[in-house]
Order: sequence, then C-alpha cells, then structure tokens
Amino acid sequence: MFSFFGLSLGFVVLYLSLIVLIPLGAVISSANHDGLSGFWHQITRPDALAALRLTLVASAIVSLINVVMGTLIAWVLVRDKFPGQRVIDALIDLPFALPTIVAGLVLLALYGPNSAIHLNFAYTRPAVLLALLFVTLPFVVRSVQPVLMELDQQMEEAAKSLGASSFTTFRRVVLPNLVPAILAGTALSFARAISEFGSTV
Repeated sequence: MFSFFGLSLGFVVLYLSLIVLIPLGAVISSANHDGLSGFWHQITRPDALAALRLTLVASAIVSLINVVMGTLIAWVLVRDKFPGQRVIDALIDLPFALPTIVAGLVLLALYGPNSAIHLNFAYTRPAVLLALLFVTLPFVVRSVQPVLMELDQQMEEAAKSLGASSFTTFRRVVLPNLVPAILAGTALSFARAISEFGSTV
C-alpha cells in the first residue's frame, strides 16, 4: 500500500515538475539573468510601470463591475423565468469555451475600425475593459448561482411577513448568504483579469 502511494506521489511530483516547476524555474532564471538590480531596473521602467498600472486598475474596475452585474445576472437566471433563459445561461459559459485570442478577434471585429455598429474602441483603455469584462463574466455568475438555488426562500417570506421591505429582505437575509460566493467570484475574476493576455492582444 505504501509503495503504491509512494509511486503515485513520485509520478505527481514528476508531472508537476515537467508542467509547472521547470518552466517556472526557466522564467525565474531568465528574469535574473542580469541579477536582482537588472530585474528591478526592467520592472521600474516607465513603460513597465504604465503597463502594470493599466493592468491593476482595469482588473479592479472589471472586478467591481462583475460584482454588481454578475450578482444581478445570477439573480435573474435563478429567480425569473423568461423565454430564451437556457440560451442566456449557456452564453454565460462562452468565455470558458472560446479561446481568448478568438474572443479578442471577435471584439476587434465588433468594436474595431471596421465595426458594423460604427464603434471604434480598438487599442484604447475601454477596449481593454471590454476584453476583460468578456473573459471574466462567468466567474461571479457561476459562484453566486448555486448559492441562490440552495437558498431557502422561506426565510425571505418570513421576513416579508414580518413587515420587511424587499430591499431590507435582500440586504438582511439574502446578501449575507451571498457575500462569500460574491467574494470568491470576485477574486477569481480579478485573478483572471490580471493574467489575461489573449483577448487584449
């Protein structure tokens, strides 16, 4: 039994080394080619600082938008019934299925110089926001949706029967249950936005 787990652990470590550790080591090694001072000099150049600033600010803005819109979309998909609901529910997962470079090309065709709707955002900060919003859309929605499905609606009915308004019921009963899922989805959205390259290329 021990030898089986030892052998399995050995394969896992070997696999992780080939897929993660060796490439990561190569990146660190090439980054330290000129030493720590060379690395610091490269990341403190004005263009590098501008790129880092754009990435962090755009990721934060996109995450905040996703908090509001992702929660709203999840609420509508769970609590309302309307024609085409399954199609919209399936479209939420499109950014997971579509390669990000293809998403970038689609966004460029829609909002680029030859736009069919005559909006040209190509190579601008709003274009970066649009691309990041597209690829991070599912995270908050898919984090909040199952919590809403499992939420006991009798708690809301009890609050309303005691005279609470719809807003008070949402704020005092529903929202505290959703906060952990919203925070998890926001963290995933921020991490994806920071690391996104394909759709913004």
